[in-house]
Amino acid sequence: MGYEPRTQAVYQVTERGAIAVKPPDTLESVWAKDVFSLNKMQAGLPKAVFKSLKKTIQSDAKLDPSVADIVATAMKDWAISKGALNYAHVFYPLTNATAEKHDGFISVQSDGTVISEFSGKTLIKGEPDGSSFPSGGIRSTFEARGYTAWDVTSPAYVMETDNGVTLCIPTVFVSWTGEALDKKIPLLRSIEAMDKSARKVLKQLGCSDVAPVNSSCGAEQEYFLVDAAFANSRPDLLMTGRTLFGKPPAKGQQFDDHYFGAIPERVQVFMQEVERRMYCLGIPAKTKHNEVAPGQFELAPYFESADAAADHQQLTMTILRNTAKKHGFVCLLHEKPFAGINGSGKHVNWSVGNSTQGNLLDPGDDPHENIQFLTFCAAVIRGVHKFGPLLRAVVATASNDHRLGANEAPPAILSVYLGTQLEDVYDQIQKGELTGCMQSGTMDFGVPTLPTFAKDSGDRNRTSPFAFTGNRFEFRAVGSSQSVAGPLIAMNTILADSLDWISNKLEGELSAGTELEPAIFSIIKEIMDTHGAVVFGGDGYSEAWHKTAVEERGLLNLPTTADALPYLKDKSIVELFEKTGVLSPKELESRFEVYAEQYILSIEVEAKLIVDMAKTLFYPAAVKYVTELSTAIAGFKELGLEFNLKIAKKAGELTNEIVEQTSKLETALGKEDFDSTEAHMQYFAKTIRPLMDEIRECADALEGELADELWPLPKYQEMLFIK
Repeated sequence: MGYEPRTQAVYQVTERGAIAVKPPDTLESVWAKDVFSLNKMQAGLPKAVFKSLKKTIQSDAKLDPSVADIVATAMKDWAISKGALNYAHVFYPLTNATAEKHDGFISVQSDGTVISEFSGKTLIKGEPDGSSFPSGGIRSTFEARGYTAWDVTSPAYVMETDNGVTLCIPTVFVSWTGEALDKKIPLLRSIEAMDKSARKVLKQLGCSDVAPVNSSCGAEQEYFLVDAAFANSRPDLLMTGRTLFGKPPAKGQQFDDHYFGAIPERVQVFMQEVERRMYCLGIPAKTKHNEVAPGQFELAPYFESADAAADHQQLTMTILRNTAKKHGFVCLLHEKPFAGINGSGKHVNWSVGNSTQGNLLDPGDDPHENIQFLTFCAAVIRGVHKFGPLLRAVVATASNDHRLGANEAPPAILSVYLGTQLEDVYDQIQKGELTGCMQSGTMDFGVPTLPTFAKDSGDRNRTSPFAFTGNRFEFRAVGSSQSVAGPLIAMNTILADSLDWISNKLEGELSAGTELEPAIFSIIKEIMDTHGAVVFGGDGYSEAWHKTAVEERGLLNLPTTADALPYLKDKSIVELFEKTGVLSPKELESRFEVYAEQYILSIEVEAKLIVDMAKTLFYPAAVKYVTELSTAIAGFKELGLEFNLKIAKKAGELTNEIVEQTSKLETALGKEDFDSTEAHMQYFAKTIRPLMDEIRECADALEGELADELWPLPKYQEMLFIK
């Protein structure tokens, strides 16, 4: 007898008693219901058209333009059946944000009536303004034309609001002159480059049937929730995403009681709605929990192909922000919204594989015998060592600088953690005496009623910025507000370069008559001899490692964006992107200019806001406090009582210091003559930011002196602990 799942009825208590209402949705009933998925395409398209489209999506075959009209009609009909009146080309400019150009299906007829119309030409091509988005000099204001083009590999979907439905079509964004103005085109190119190199190596390793190779991504999104009433009273949170001022509360995260604690009911309801919306859009949300800091949470999906994961990550951030508003929250994706407690990252779990060879970074039970894994893992090690500055540059933002190197985030020195077992295997290869590998052992709790199970082959290292975690690498330095596309582009491209190098070396070894296995081990040994300095399994936060990494191993410590971004202009990185076809020199230069400008503007906005808040909020509050104290002192004297003047004196001194430091910051912001963009960034990193910190230090001390009712902002102790 088969099992038939039953849905439990839900009852609502009313004046007339308990009434049965609609039961909760099942996962199967909501999964991808708002996505124009393959099965919906198959149902709505002619067999030949569906076959052609599926081949393009799954096998990287060239898109047949003749199918566009048929697909557009089917897509429109499906969207209209969901209630859509409009469609939008969705694209991802160089801002870490999502952009949309909305149009109606409406077409006015000669008799004044209207019909719904959506052609293949409209599906394939859109024309947003190409000069109003960051382009790094590729487009001038008077050169406005840009194009969006349908990305057939990423499915269309509908987005619902309280007042309507819109068909959303993922696209790429390109200049009229052909350069990529977005993060999607380079990502797709990087996948293509990595696929080409990986397939070549796999065939050299003896694999005859090799399917297209793609990278996969699972991005762990961390975020804070703040009650909207508090957030809306904080100009700094609204305008910059972080608190530019704030005295740490007596209780923060020191008790470690929030991490994985019971999720507050108000937050749980929010999370459930987020999860349901993600399921409807085919985003495989899997894990949710309290993070380390109070008011901080995490959401993590299953792995997906890199291009789909990048799109879904952008959608996830949108869903988190929009859903938070409905529940009276503001969702903060800034990397460090509160000083003194953990910030938020977006750990990008990355691997590569295909349908024929599987996960190419899966070591199996006997990694020392898995030549395929050892080769691909060694390629990653080489890439991280050779292009460590690139990996640091792609996570370089003004906001991420606040957490990199702190105790909740990996240091700004790029190193690779392999774990004890793999580190030993590569050490043996380097010594030329591979004999076996350490066994993982069994976990025994010493209690007969508890189960035993096999332990993992190695521990985890949360201080490593690039750690192997069983069958993938976890790039832990990515910021919580960032698009994952940039890190994925970098990882795919450096892997493509390493695999090309391995392929050329292997071809030479085999041509010289060397057997495959000795040839591979010889190449891996050369990699470890040259690039093994990047492998480190200890405490990445320690001062000893920072000294050893730089002075003995030659690794770079790039603590700020101003230090890291100029490496995008390094000759080796320019050549890397050019020879792999991922970014032309012009496209790469534009990215340096865009990201440098965003860094400078971000700090400038914060600095100007600090000046405004110091003048209009803190100084008046302090003056009022000192005035009230003066009145009190006079009253004490009339009564013949003594008053502790130290209180008034300290408040007065802090007020004067805020005024003095604010004046210095205003003067410093007036400097405009810089020899280069690099000099401009360094000025903001080394001069402006320290001045901002000095004003904050005074203001936070003043907060501790003033009565609660006089302090003009909600305090940390009010915002961090959700009620």
